[in-house]
This record gives sequence, structure tokens and C-alpha cells, in this order.
Amino acid sequence: MSAGKQDIDELADEYVLGLLDATDHARVEADIETDAALRAAVASSRDRFLALDLLAKPGVEPEGLWARIASTLEDPQPALATGFATSAPANDNLSPGWRRAALAGIAASLLLAVGLGWSLMSQPEPRVIAVLLDKAGEPQALVEDFGNALARVTPLVDFEVPEGRIMQVWTLPSKDLGPVSLGLLPRSQEALLDGPVLPPPQEAQLYEITIEQAGGSPTGRPTGPILVKGFAKMPR
Repeated sequence: MSAGKQDIDELADEYVLGLLDATDHARVEADIETDAALRAAVASSRDRFLALDLLAKPGVEPEGLWARIASTLEDPQPALATGFATSAPANDNLSPGWRRAALAGIAASLLLAVGLGWSLMSQPEPRVIAVLLDKAGEPQALVEDFGNALARVTPLVDFEVPEGRIMQVWTLPSKDLGPVSLGLLPRSQEALLDGPVLPPPQEAQLYEITIEQAGGSPTGRPTGPILVKGFAKMPR
């Protein structure tokens, strides 16, 4: 694979995952119209990361949400005090029509918060997000590191773990520290890991999941085969 192809694929992944800033996002959208290679890479990335879109789970809306939405549509000023963002994410999974008016953007943000089951007032934002890939380059798990000893791991597939073994999640804060365990993942389900206090996570920090003996690695370092790994990106 040429370096140019790698650059296009990486750019397409960041575009689809919504990791580009507004300027780069607009530039990619414009280039897609004329660049067939970029257009194909974006289509491929959307297919690969489809599993991430399926993470959204129905949630129960907070009491009074719909009244606030109705009030927002009538008068945009009170909504500004709620803390909800008025700009749409840099991700074209949203219809372009939703970005045509500020009021529609506010309503879309409120509805998105309900669809994902998030409360913007109570849930911290991750410092970095890492999509962990297998050897074939397919997304298999998502790690959100909050930088406060907590990290959420969301498997996107049902990992097969041999009997008597367990999955262990690792990160590499620096070469001096070496790999550090964030915790054990007994099953292929979302888990909030309470690991050691580490330096704030950085862009391109390595995360991986290995198969270890029951109870975790006996050495404090990865010893088993690597299931998946990936590098962190800072949400924008």
C-alpha cells in the first residue's frame, strides 16, 4: 500500500468518526465531490465503522425534555442556558438539512443526547478515544479514556476467550512507564474499568487487549496474544 493510500484511508477514518475540526471536515466534504479515491475511502470507512453507529441505545428522556424542546423552538434564548451544544457534530451521519438553522441544531443535540442515553450534565467527556482493530484492520472494540483512572471499554464483537483465560486491557502512557494494565474484561460487554492513576492520555497513545491467564498477567506486563489494538485520538 502506498503512503498516499494510507493517508487517504486515515483521513477517511477521521472524517467518518467525526474527529476532524470544522475546517478539515469542510475541506474533505468539498474534496469528496471531485476525488474518486477519497470518495471510495470514505464509503469503505463507513462500512467498517458501521458497528460504532449501532452502539446507540434507546434511553429514557429526562423529565420535561420535550417541553424544553418545544420552548426552544419557540424561543431560542432560554435553551442557551441548558449547556447543550448548538452546533452539529462534524459527521455527515446527520442530515445536512439539520444544519440549516440554529434552532434545528439545538433540537438535534437534545434528541441525540436522548438516543445515546447520555446526560450531558452528569457524564464526563473522554480525554481520548481509541478504536481497537484486529489484524484484518476491522474495528472490534472502543476505548474511552477519561484521564481520571477510569476508562470505558465497549466490545463491538463477541470475543471468544478460551476457558480459564481472561481479557486484559492495556495502555502505553510512555516508553519509560511501559505498558500498564487498565483492568480485566471478563466478558464481551461494556465495562467501566477503574485502573491506576496515570499521566493524562495523549494523542496516538497505544491501547490493546490481550488474552491472559485467569486473574490477569502474572508479570504486570502483557504476556498473551494480542486480540486488538489501536491508537488514541482526541475528540474534537
